[in-house]
Amino acid sequence: MSFVLAAAIRNDDDAAKIKQKPMELTDGMKALRIHGGRIDIAATCFPGAPQPWLDLSTGINPCPWPADRAPPVDLQRLPSPAAIRDLEEAAAAMFGASADRVVALPGSEIGLRALDSLDLPSPVRFVTLSYSTHEDAIGGATPIARDAIDTIRDGTLLLANPNNPDGALDTPDRLLRVARRGAWLVVDEAFADIAPAFSLVPRLDPDDRAIIFRSFGKFFGLAGVRLGFMIAPPAQADAMRRRLGSWPVSALAVAYGTAAYRDTAWIAEARRSIVERAGRLDTLLRRHGLQSHGACALFRLVESDDAPAVFERLARSGILTRPFDHAPRWLRFGVPGDDAAFDRVDGALAGG
Repeated sequence: MSFVLAAAIRNDDDAAKIKQKPMELTDGMKALRIHGGRIDIAATCFPGAPQPWLDLSTGINPCPWPADRAPPVDLQRLPSPAAIRDLEEAAAAMFGASADRVVALPGSEIGLRALDSLDLPSPVRFVTLSYSTHEDAIGGATPIARDAIDTIRDGTLLLANPNNPDGALDTPDRLLRVARRGAWLVVDEAFADIAPAFSLVPRLDPDDRAIIFRSFGKFFGLAGVRLGFMIAPPAQADAMRRRLGSWPVSALAVAYGTAAYRDTAWIAEARRSIVERAGRLDTLLRRHGLQSHGACALFRLVESDDAPAVFERLARSGILTRPFDHAPRWLRFGVPGDDAAFDRVDGALAGG
């Protein structure tokens, strides 16, 4: 009996069980609704799932930049200030910014959580629904719908573009109008490398009240390197540098980041490949009655009454997607990396 046929028979049995009695929300299941990438927890919740797991629960590129292209790293020495400046120059060239405004971070998450130190004006608002860290980034922040950002004329506004998890994407012109009406604008561009035409960075004037965060790990597929950047006016850039100290990122992050940001051929091919595979995922999902949404090619959001059952069916087939505690009809799919991954998703969904 073929693997796909056996999986289909097994999944039919599982589906009947799901309809009879919804799966209990254990602590592990609840954890899977809060953050992606938790294969260890998924394996505990679904011990009978085939190995290895296919992780589609994040928006991280599953086809990473080849780490063997990085130069040798001397881990006995601290990264030099010159090497960190070189990293920031390489990143700045890709972002379309001047290097003096680019600050290397040990992940954009750290930068977001350090926003409190920059004395940004109140009231602080964050666009919801979005990345959960935004709610915690600045104390006392209040939520606002994305449709309402054009009304903001004071204080500080924090949002993601493209947004996570729905892939909503605003034009730079709309966002610039917010910054130039008097408010401070903080934009999390963690997924902007796949859509550079929509980045705010190249359009910023030196006196614009805007701070942008970029992530290395998502587009380059190396989240464990823990590298990100803040692009900001000089005063805020200097304040962040003082907060982080002399060695804000590791020697490995410096070596990987500098080489990857200068690998223009890989970057161009990755953008082409990710967009092509996102379209292929859209087609696959439609074939199984699931309509995907979003303008970010690194992930797709499905909204369906069947989302909990689809999540469980895929998980029992060793495929982890991303459910949401606040939106049970949502299910986010990362983009598969190769034919085998697409075939595995197709087979699991066909078993329904």
